Amino acid sequence: MFITADQITATNKTNLDTIKNLTTKSYTGFEKLVELNMAAAKALMTESFSHIQASLAVKDAQEFLAMQTGLVKPMTEKAAAYGRHVYGITVEASAEFTKAFEGKSAEAQKAFNQVIENVSKNAPAGTESAVAVLKSALASSQNAIDSAQNSAKQAMAMAESNITAVTEQALSAAAAVTKKA
Repeated sequence: MFITADQITATNKTNLDTIKNLTTKSYTGFEKLVELNMAAAKALMTESFSHIQASLAVKDAQEFLAMQTGLVKPMTEKAAAYGRHVYGITVEASAEFTKAFEGKSAEAQKAFNQVIENVSKNAPAGTESAVAVLKSALASSQNAIDSAQNSAKQAMAMAESNITAVTEQALSAAAAVTKKA
């Protein structure tokens, strides 16, 4: 099997398109994070001024303490919402990279399998055992790649579950603090 200049050009064009798409997705994710942070900063500034104005209107320490305690739950909910937004943006961006990696990995595996098949068909007599070892090594490497991809997916699912659990615990704790006040 010989590789032609047209095949190399087509492969390079495909790879360039993939890099362009991933770069665009990365930039889009970064842009979303900047927009989220700008909105969060603006909201924080507005809420801070409102809180200062409310603090100036307080008549006694008990009212001030009640006002401060009443802020715990909304602040916790906002922090949790912010964290979920950041996590969502990150997952969305990483999903594109994972999809691209899996696609390129599958293409490379297919091409390598074709090369191995061509080699085995054209191998000289007496080299069957060497070709069998090569095919076995190829199958083992593919199993290792599949296992690593599955482990990464399981780790992402576990991380998502843990983030959800921690967020729920934080919201519950904030609600408990607010009820005690």
